[in-house]
Amino acid sequence: MIRSRRDILLSLGALAPAIGPAFAFTADRPSDPVLRREPTAATEIGRWRIVEANQAAAVDGRHFYGIGNHALVKHRKDTGERVAEWISPRGGPIVHFNAGFVEDNRLVLAHSNFPQLPMASSLEVHDARTLAPISSHSFGIRLGSLTWAVRRGGSWWACFANYNDAGTTPGFDQRWTYFGQFDDRWQLLRSWLFPKEVVATWGVSSCSGGDWGDDGLLYTTGHDAPELYVLRLPRQGVTLEYVTTIDVPFKGQGWAWDRSLRGERVIYGISRPSKEIIAARIPAIRAD
Repeated sequence: MIRSRRDILLSLGALAPAIGPAFAFTADRPSDPVLRREPTAATEIGRWRIVEANQAAAVDGRHFYGIGNHALVKHRKDTGERVAEWISPRGGPIVHFNAGFVEDNRLVLAHSNFPQLPMASSLEVHDARTLAPISSHSFGIRLGSLTWAVRRGGSWWACFANYNDAGTTPGFDQRWTYFGQFDDRWQLLRSWLFPKEVVATWGVSSCSGGDWGDDGLLYTTGHDAPELYVLRLPRQGVTLEYVTTIDVPFKGQGWAWDRSLRGERVIYGISRPSKEIIAARIPAIRAD
């Protein structure tokens, strides 16, 4: 039985931290910035047809990974050759993989039961060498589906998405999507709403991918638009600040930085219509 709106609001209140914790990580936000809202464009540098990759891409030094609802595939960067795959059985515990990233030979994946209700999510960890599952952390029922999660500054940073279609809790819509900072026990420390300029681009869906850039800015995507939205933590208030939009050669969904490239800003994303993984170089953003 789906909980009432009042019960969900009360449970959200129970997740809020006590006032007054100190946080060392500030996302390196420049002081007194002037927002740039003019679009700029990424440069495509590679494209591969990977039919399984209908949700997201991930990448490490030598390989890129295609992520589907129930499937993971691993390919060499230099030749495109497939070197590993893992398929979850239909009707098994994996319902809907979302975005992922690679760290220390681990492929870390956001997972939800979308479009089932009540909404429930988990973090699934697979061996990046073999793609075999290693561990799982269940969040159980929460308001919102986990669409992406990343590590930075000793914290987890994650998005729990709500929608404007049947895959969301009745009485809530995409405006309830939030970005949060969590400790290692996944206790919520603080959270923010998305700016209305970005929410307006989501259609009936929500935020599908995101990660911090090395410049301290937050980069996010929606579900369908070929755009990367650059945000930052606010100086005051509860809403992320919109900085600018970057046109990209892939269409929303989950993506990942190629952090093996020193001094370069390259991300791997997907195009669901063409069933491709696409690599693109992202221009530097001046936020001041």
